[in-house]
Amino acid sequence: MKASRIAAAAAVAGSAVVVLSSPAFAHVSVQPEGAAVKGGYAVVDFKVPNERDDASTTQLEVTFPTDHPLASVLPEPISGWTVKVTRSKLAKPAEMHGETITEAVTKVTWTATGKGVEPGYFQKFPVSVGMLPTDTDQLVFKALQTYSDKQVVRWIEVQKDGAEEPENPAPTLELTSASAAGSTAEDASDTSAKTETTASDTTSSDGSADTTARVLGVVGIVVGAAGVAYGVLAGRRRTTV
Repeated sequence: MKASRIAAAAAVAGSAVVVLSSPAFAHVSVQPEGAAVKGGYAVVDFKVPNERDDASTTQLEVTFPTDHPLASVLPEPISGWTVKVTRSKLAKPAEMHGETITEAVTKVTWTATGKGVEPGYFQKFPVSVGMLPTDTDQLVFKALQTYSDKQVVRWIEVQKDGAEEPENPAPTLELTSASAAGSTAEDASDTSAKTETTASDTTSSDGSADTTARVLGVVGIVVGAAGVAYGVLAGRRRTTV
C-alpha cells in the first residue's frame, strides 16, 4: 500500500511539473526598448520564443492596429530573415497630431531564409514605431507564428479586464504618459546628481587628507633635519672640550 501511494504521489508530482513547464507560457510578446511614451516614437521588440522541440519557427506575421494606426513603422534588418511591410488604406481616415492619415502600416511579415528560430531559442524582431497615440494606454497587435512543419499558432486573443490570461494572448504594448516618463527621467537625474555630489565630497575629503599628509611629511623632514643639526653641533662641542 505504501509503495502504491508513493508511486501515485510521484505520478501527480510528475504531471504537475509537466503542466508548469508547459510551452503555453512561452508566447509571442512585445516590449519597448526603454519607454513607449504617448505622442512619441519608440523601438519595440517582438519576442518570439520557440515553444516546440521538433520544429523551428520560420515566419512571424504581425497585424498592426487600425483603430490607432501608426504612420511610421520601420523594421530593423535581421540576418537570416526577409521582411515585408504592408500598407493599407484605412476604412476611416484618422486624425493624428493635427494631421489626417488615410493609410498606415497594417502588417509586417518576417520570413526565415535559413533555419529560423530553432528549438531552445528565441528571436527578437525590432521595429521603430510612431507617432504613438495619446488617447489610449495600450496597443494590441495580433501575431501568427508559423513553424517548419506548417503548423500556425494564432496569438490573437485580447486580454479582458478581470479575466484570466487567455491561452493565446495577443502581444500588447503598454504606453507611458509623458508626465510619468518625465518623472522617471527626473528621478534618474536626481540619482545621478546625488552620485556626483557624493563623489565630489569624497574627492574633497581625499584632497584634504592628502594635504594634511603632505604637511605632516614636511614637518617631519624639518624636525629630522633639526635633530641632525643638533647632533652635529653637540659632537663638535664635545670635541672642543
